[in-house]
Amino acid sequence: MAELVLALDLPGRDPVLHLLDQIGGPIWVKVGPVLFNRGGPDLVQELIGRGHTVFLDCKWHDIPSTVERAVESAGVLGVSMVTVHTLGGKAMLEAAKTGAEKSGTKVVGVTVLTSHTPEQFGAAVGHATPDLLPEVTRLTGVARDVGLDGVVCSPLEVSAVRNVLGSGFAIIVPGIRRAKDQQGDQHRLAEPGVVIEQGGTHLVVGRPIYNATSPPDAYRAFRKEIQ
Repeated sequence: MAELVLALDLPGRDPVLHLLDQIGGPIWVKVGPVLFNRGGPDLVQELIGRGHTVFLDCKWHDIPSTVERAVESAGVLGVSMVTVHTLGGKAMLEAAKTGAEKSGTKVVGVTVLTSHTPEQFGAAVGHATPDLLPEVTRLTGVARDVGLDGVVCSPLEVSAVRNVLGSGFAIIVPGIRRAKDQQGDQHRLAEPGVVIEQGGTHLVVGRPIYNATSPPDAYRAFRKEIQ
């Protein structure tokens, strides 16, 4: 069964704990760089101590030795899964895998951010990219070949990514929206049921839950669709 991962993209410890107290638990949660910078390892350990499963989404992209130590440190902290950028290259991804093996965490590779349009991605990498799918599947193949535990991709690429990965790999999918939800700064979106049918394993949802009139009701509605 797919997991619903609540993205805790909130400004600090107090609003995070208030939200989680409303929703209950234990649940999967995503801690991104903003919250990690505000709450640090202490908040991560507090979340783990409350029984939540933490996905640390800092998207490391650095020299191999630094990434290896970062991944290892996250695993020692008790984090269950971390992200690195697949554009960091094979050596960096292999180092990330080594760090994960040392500490018992899982490491997944970010392919192309869901905020990117083809034009934006092309401008970033310096060449025209009219279709993002070939780039996503290429990077997925690199992640698979070095032994990462899965990848992060947009909802529009899940089916193709699953074909590249085969079974046994995680596919983490942000950009999950129902028809009534606001798009925000995401450009490549889909509804939960579609993503699950195509092979998504971890569906990441933030603003449609924590900005809802009743976050617990919104969380339960997403859970119901996923189940």
